Amino acid sequence: MPSHPHMQQLIELAFAEDLGRGLVAVQMQGDHTSASSIPAEVWNSAGFMMKESCVLSGLEVARRVFAFGAPEAEFEALARDGDAVGAGDIVARVKGPGRSLLTCERIALNFMQRMSGIATNTARAVQALEGTKTRVLDTRKTTPGLRAFEKLAVLHGGGVNHRMGLYDAIMIKDNHVDYAGSLRAAVENAAAYIDQHDLGIDLIVEVRDLTEVEEALCCTGIRRLLLDNFSPALTGQAVELIGGRIETESSGGLTPDNIRPYAEAGVDFVSLGFITHSARNMDISLLSDKALKSRHA
Repeated sequence: MPSHPHMQQLIELAFAEDLGRGLVAVQMQGDHTSASSIPAEVWNSAGFMMKESCVLSGLEVARRVFAFGAPEAEFEALARDGDAVGAGDIVARVKGPGRSLLTCERIALNFMQRMSGIATNTARAVQALEGTKTRVLDTRKTTPGLRAFEKLAVLHGGGVNHRMGLYDAIMIKDNHVDYAGSLRAAVENAAAYIDQHDLGIDLIVEVRDLTEVEEALCCTGIRRLLLDNFSPALTGQAVELIGGRIETESSGGLTPDNIRPYAEAGVDFVSLGFITHSARNMDISLLSDKALKSRHA
């Protein structure tokens, strides 16, 4: 699984949030429901069952959740992140101390349900572009603190990650242009900044109309032009004007239902905040073997 320095910290923070670590007095911390109702020596096993069809994501994150919260447990994946799965599918099994399994249950499910929703949204967008050269990009419209997980889910859905944050690319948007005085001034300042600090990062520039497209084409150092809130027809004109000299990206209110015309206009990428900010959590349950057997009885 691709990793990010924040992932383990956030998994541990999720446990702290659920168990009250650092929030309440020490004697109050812990999973009191499991500790009070299940003998410490009891071991159990359970399966992660899909309640609806989707693109699976977060399975390897769940493995890390159990590795941290129930290190004695055995985690067996029966599917892979990025797989299309159906209702009733068992995608993983886990066996270990009953108390620890239940302490990890909701944390693992929260990651899997959220990430599977994003992967499924992304896969819808990718499918809408089938037969074109255009690829699906995510945005920074992510849940604060969970960006690494949500962008990993985009990859599982077949999309491409845009910049991770403000540190790994320069993207000049409308406010930067307005504050700098002009698009050319903003671009020249940014290009000089990259050289001065030897950053080796991409320079992406958002344009609002064909006049700004023409202005951007007179600048050097730009990797990609982001055509913001262009109509499909205007996008086609911009792509023709650019003539393949710079990568192109469409953005602004795009969803899987309306992106096809932009791809057909010839852009290299479409970026959709929709795939993260409008994702619906998928329905997944962790069921004990007893519960699973009763379902198939």
